Amino acid sequence: MVIVKKNISQILVHLLFWLLFVFVSLFLFSNFYWKENPFLQYLVLLVVIVYLNNFLLLPFFVKKKLYAFYIFVFAAISFFATQLYCYAFAQCGCSLYKCLSDYLWQTLVPLIFFSFVWMLYRFIDEQQEVEKVKKEHAEMELKFLKTQINPHVLFNNLNTIYSYALEKPAETPELILMLSNNLKHVLYESNETMVALEKEIEFIDNYIKFQKLRTEGVKTIKYTKQIDTFQHRIAPLLLITIVENAFKHSVLNSEICITITVEKAQLKLVCKNDFDTQKNSTSQQKIGLNNLQKRLNLLYKNNFELLVNKTETFNVTLLINLQ
Repeated sequence: MVIVKKNISQILVHLLFWLLFVFVSLFLFSNFYWKENPFLQYLVLLVVIVYLNNFLLLPFFVKKKLYAFYIFVFAAISFFATQLYCYAFAQCGCSLYKCLSDYLWQTLVPLIFFSFVWMLYRFIDEQQEVEKVKKEHAEMELKFLKTQINPHVLFNNLNTIYSYALEKPAETPELILMLSNNLKHVLYESNETMVALEKEIEFIDNYIKFQKLRTEGVKTIKYTKQIDTFQHRIAPLLLITIVENAFKHSVLNSEICITITVEKAQLKLVCKNDFDTQKNSTSQQKIGLNNLQKRLNLLYKNNFELLVNKTETFNVTLLINLQ
């Protein structure tokens, strides 16, 4: 569809120019050009020269980057075409200077105009190609980053189910149901560029319920949310990276605080957890946050803010302007 529109626009530009060019040549200078000179015969030759330049000369010299040589060829074509018009078509018998001053513009105007049009459309095509490559690269990178997230979540959940199957088999069915819902979101709904905010929050709710069972008696979890409306969309699996890091890297017998608020189309996630001050952040934690930063840059650009504060507690704040 885009190609068809571009071709139609080019055809219209060419037709309008030739109509205007003929009108100016024949009617504004009617006594001189219409009665005494065979302009319409020369017009045929001029059309041949213009499209020979557009389809052969310009693509060849631009591809080879022989710009100086092209200017020389362009000037030579303009000069000899004008001479041909003067002495073969018009047979004016005028001097070289008179010939060039009176007729050179007829050759130069269409040549210069259509050369400019050719370069303009070529520039537009190149920009569209660059945007296409950027988009494809972004999509590939997003898919790669998501493949790093999905197995990570699944691995942790399976470990929990395995532990409960051994220690608390009565609670295993509930965990399997929770895992089933999580997998549905990860495997199917997360393939979309954007998902309903409600779906993503349900996924986080389910994950935290899962972790409460897993860390019962070991960690204290405070989870609050305040959402004015679910009528928004969000990129899938953004919040889980921060939430999962809090559980994975917090120390035993500590408190994890998670707050999600959505107000006036802005989502705010605040996640706090205690950590071992004798150790630096693990490489896995850095990878997770780095991947999140990359996804945010690709999907939200200037519409987000990610703050990481590591003092007495590990504090991560994410602000996103939702769609």
